[in-house]
Amino acid sequence: MRLPELSQLKVLVNGEVAATLPLPQAQAGVTVARDVSLDPRFITEFNHLNVQLIGHYTRRCEDPANSALWATVSNASSLDLTYASLPTKPDLAALPQPFFDRRDVRRLELPFVFAGKPDMQTLAAAGAVASWFGSLAGYRGAIFPAQVGSVPLSGDAVVFALAGSHLDGVPLPDVPGPTIAVAPRTEPARGQLLLVLGRNGEELRAAANALALGQNTLSGTSATVSQLTTLKPRVPYDAPNWLPSNRPVRFGELTEERALSVAGYDAGPIALNLHVPPDLFMWNSQGAPLDLRYRYTVRPHPDRSSLNISVNRNFVQALQIPAVDPSRFGLSRVLGRFGAELSSTGVGRRVVHVPPLLLTPRAQLQMHFFYDVPNTGECAGRLLQNVEGSIDPDSTIDLSSFPHYMALPDLAAFANSGFPFSRIADLSETAVILPDDPSPGDYSLFLLTMGRMGESTGYPVTGVTVAGAADVDRYADKDLLMLGGPGRQPLLQRWVKSMPFSSDGDTSTFTLSDLVFRLVDWWHGPRGLERAPARADLSLVSTGGSALITGFESPLRRGRSVVALISAPGGSEAELNSALLDADVLPQIQGAMGVIHGRSVTVTSNGETYYIGALSPIEYLRWVLSYHPLLLVLGGVFAAIVIAALFYRILRAIAARRLKD
Repeated sequence: MRLPELSQLKVLVNGEVAATLPLPQAQAGVTVARDVSLDPRFITEFNHLNVQLIGHYTRRCEDPANSALWATVSNASSLDLTYASLPTKPDLAALPQPFFDRRDVRRLELPFVFAGKPDMQTLAAAGAVASWFGSLAGYRGAIFPAQVGSVPLSGDAVVFALAGSHLDGVPLPDVPGPTIAVAPRTEPARGQLLLVLGRNGEELRAAANALALGQNTLSGTSATVSQLTTLKPRVPYDAPNWLPSNRPVRFGELTEERALSVAGYDAGPIALNLHVPPDLFMWNSQGAPLDLRYRYTVRPHPDRSSLNISVNRNFVQALQIPAVDPSRFGLSRVLGRFGAELSSTGVGRRVVHVPPLLLTPRAQLQMHFFYDVPNTGECAGRLLQNVEGSIDPDSTIDLSSFPHYMALPDLAAFANSGFPFSRIADLSETAVILPDDPSPGDYSLFLLTMGRMGESTGYPVTGVTVAGAADVDRYADKDLLMLGGPGRQPLLQRWVKSMPFSSDGDTSTFTLSDLVFRLVDWWHGPRGLERAPARADLSLVSTGGSALITGFESPLRRGRSVVALISAPGGSEAELNSALLDADVLPQIQGAMGVIHGRSVTVTSNGETYYIGALSPIEYLRWVLSYHPLLLVLGGVFAAIVIAALFYRILRAIAARRLKD
């Protein structure tokens, strides 16, 4: 800054000036550290911290866009808060607080405590509550460390107990039926306990479902559920967080109307999160149509202003923002001569197709109104921010023309959206198969997975089934989520011929194909899932357990899926938990099997695939022929022979009739 006495750096909290920092010439271009005290009166529930540069380089006329005016705030800057938690009275009406605080951007860590070794109904109840908290946590992620028979030394926790149970340090109330209660921790521990109680497993599950579905109706310190009736069963692809695939969806359904408008030359993009079902069959199509309706500030002169459409930061299309008609005989000029007031707002409508490869399960649509900054030069005053842009809430995106059909296994669909289990939002067609004699680590992994399901669908898993390996045949009509490691999960030996990995506790066997030697993105090629036969079986004895995720078709019924989370107690179990919550590791999970090593994933496959969903006969025929062009040639030759034979018979009949006459 050439004029430090006129230049300054303002620090604002929620629009209020917290500090004004001088910018001396001697410190220009070097890193400067300053401590700024923030007045606690400026702090609210949700806060905005802004740093504004007011710079001058001459006492004469200035160009606001001059490159001499700049400042950079280092990423090493930090915000230190000192605060004290005020005691709160336990009340169910305050849920989900204090167990989940929507103002806290950190990962949710909420212990789940079982008074005794939980049975399958108790675990299903805990899964429903974990999925509810997982849906609340959203992008933050949530983990639920499981403890049996004891509570954490301090902090909040969720307790599951049957009538007559005993838990040290927790006085359990009388249980007349499915009960939900909240109670303070006894001194010196701090925090509160959320109690989910029942006289048996079914009542415990009813209490958990009532908590997950009707927490807004609860009040007081305790509530007993007298009746809970599901009025309408869930149907496929109706998850609240997912984009409906049976009708056009208005943008006004996806966000607030005020979030669809921006103002100023430096305004950011308008963003919409699109949770798309991963099994949409968009082969050989232009993509999903966007019926885009928008309003913009008409430019005074033709320039480079445009509305840029992107998905996941990948450019899709630019829609030019027009200028005022400069023609002497233009409509605007003619109307202006008669005293008509002309609006500077334009209205546009275009249909834009989003390419299929960009519509991932967690896509984000960005619409950026880019207005070309006019070159005002010096002595022209400050630049007026009198440009705006708005997307009409009646704009739509339509996925209804695409059928549901997908090649599996595809662990990317499971890692990103919990598919195929999340196909039914409440997981009523899913059974979780636990290992023999499960440990608290297995319970924690189960709860974490249910939290991930709730985060994906936005709905609690009130219909999930939890069972042991001995009862798996009873759930042949369900998709199976299998937990446990070698020596503890007997299905790893029983289904040895159906899965790419098997183990008897000492020896591990991997079935491999040539796909592992192809390019990094081999799994999602231009035609989708590539297929290749298995080439080798590798058996080995390893001293350390590995964490694996593998998927395969259920040996019990065709068209049903199995995803196995395989870990050994200790290190590999922690690696698997971390991988399912790490935003950098999740994109690496794909294919039929992933071996997790810390923060890296090795992907492999046995080359076996199966399909779920259905296509129309004509579309299926076109798709099959695109894979096998030789069949298309043979089909064309056969059709030509048939047509020639028909014409031959017809012409012979005509000739015979003519000769007879």
